[in-house]
Amino acid sequence: MSNNRIVTSPSERVQALSDSFKDVLSLGQRYVDLLDQLAQTKDAKNLLSATNKLAKLDLANAFIDFPPHYKAADYYLIFMDRLLKMHGDTAVNVAENELNHEFEATVAAIGSEAVFKFEVDSRGEAAFTEQSQHESLFYLSLEDKLMQFNNRALVNYFIVYALKQHTDLELRDAVKPLIDFAKYLQKDLDFTIDLGILATANDRRFMLNKPELPLTVIDRLFVATADEDYMLMNLPRNNGAELLLDQGTKLDIAFDPDDYSQEWAFLVKDSDEQVSFFDVLLHYDLVREWYLANRSALAVRTDHMEIVDEEPPATTEVAEDESLDEASSAEPSEDPAPDEEE
Repeated sequence: MSNNRIVTSPSERVQALSDSFKDVLSLGQRYVDLLDQLAQTKDAKNLLSATNKLAKLDLANAFIDFPPHYKAADYYLIFMDRLLKMHGDTAVNVAENELNHEFEATVAAIGSEAVFKFEVDSRGEAAFTEQSQHESLFYLSLEDKLMQFNNRALVNYFIVYALKQHTDLELRDAVKPLIDFAKYLQKDLDFTIDLGILATANDRRFMLNKPELPLTVIDRLFVATADEDYMLMNLPRNNGAELLLDQGTKLDIAFDPDDYSQEWAFLVKDSDEQVSFFDVLLHYDLVREWYLANRSALAVRTDHMEIVDEEPPATTEVAEDESLDEASSAEPSEDPAPDEEE
């Protein structure tokens, strides 16, 4: 016989309502304490703890409707805003939308027309998503301390779309606070971060989504440089080519001849290690036009830092370039090869 007994008598129902009020009052006090911690703490670890707990807090009650409250996506955005402000970074503005009472962010360098929100999935992974084009620029898991940029979305939004409305310098300034946010996560909270094509280290290889590259694609770059001031040269070991840009910046499209896989990749080299592959696409028309025209072959891969389930469902093998597609929207119509890049 089941131990569960239906509450039917008046006294039992009154007691159940009383117990429910007690639960709600206790939960409400916990909620208020966490809100205060989120809003007031000056310690990054306490900020992270409060955000994690708020995002998981279940305020549902069978008897009592809890007062209006924010959602997990709002707490993520408040967390981002507070961590930036702790470092004196005011380039991102977070405010509550008076119509739907959700928090949204804008970036000073590109104005208020570009609106960003976090979109949180069932596993607690949040995607920082631009709302008009619905491109998820980076993914964040507070519980697993992971943060990763989405190469495909960075190209789709900034290089394909936003560059039509803004200058390259404005877009560089728009990306900077996002990079800084990642570095604060790493420095203050020991996050594992992946800047993707925003990384500037000279030894960072930006692997292509497809391991093999038709040499005709490089030939097209040779043709494109014929009437330009930039020089394209074959590498000494016949493993690719190097484009000499201005100010000592070099762009290689090559494979490692000592690696049996011989997977193709981009490398960006400059004396101060301040230039990323994203910067090259943003500032150099020649490279950008060649890249976008041949994006099906040149798309840069994102090896998504998955949060692995203990018992993953049995599925058929999925192509490597679909690992981020489900979190991103459909590509803009200008994208020459939307399905090849992550």
